[in-house]
Amino acid sequence: MTERSLSMIKLKTKEEIKTLREGGKILGEILLAVAAIAVPGASTMDLEEKAIKLIEKAGGKPSFKGYKSRQDSAYFPCALCTSINEEVVHGLSTPARYLRNGDLLCLDIGMRYKKLFTDTALTVGVGEIDEHKKKLIAVTRECLDLAIQQSKPGNKLLDIARAVQINAEANGFGVVRELVGHGVGHAVHEEPQVPNFYDGEDPDLDLVLTPGLVIAIEPMVTAGDWRVKTGKDGFTIVTKDKSLAAHFEHTIAITEEGNIVITAAE
Repeated sequence: MTERSLSMIKLKTKEEIKTLREGGKILGEILLAVAAIAVPGASTMDLEEKAIKLIEKAGGKPSFKGYKSRQDSAYFPCALCTSINEEVVHGLSTPARYLRNGDLLCLDIGMRYKKLFTDTALTVGVGEIDEHKKKLIAVTRECLDLAIQQSKPGNKLLDIARAVQINAEANGFGVVRELVGHGVGHAVHEEPQVPNFYDGEDPDLDLVLTPGLVIAIEPMVTAGDWRVKTGKDGFTIVTKDKSLAAHFEHTIAITEEGNIVITAAE
């Protein structure tokens, strides 16, 4: 881990983690409520409006809407990312996009609650989906679960990366390399980056997980090649070979005992 990267990591206090868990539980419940109305014929704007309504009712604010990742980028226009089929992440929630039976839909959402940020995502089938799509969803969710199991003090970021990559590739799927998880809490995105693959060349993956570290772990798995590109709208990231993609995410806090899944709904 470089000295610069280490100096930019902001560990969270026990009180901050308690607040993050409060907001994260709410956000997890909101995500499930939005997923429940993702049915054939619904528009992505229907989901967007539901998400905003529930976030505001809870006393939070959408953290994605109006977010700008870098100086030369545009402000993201939505509170909810709705990525369909070959779209990996950052799909736009607009009135003109309707869900169809058999679609694979990823919902990604973030919230600012009591000045702290959480982030979570899941992938669902719209209506009836085939066995291949069911397997992609199941394996991606399993990748997240395995990564969470590795999220404990004394382990390293590389243990998380390996858990995702080994499981995805063992099942014949690809792991997106150009997009990664990240630190979260005081801001939407913080250090460190949390990749889902390990090639032996990234010294930052030697970072030892320490109590107080809060990270968003988010496996992005493809049914084909792992390479991606930015779509015509300038926001949506899609697979280059147009293969299907799935995405799951939880915000995790490292504790002395192990970890807390901050965005678990239960």
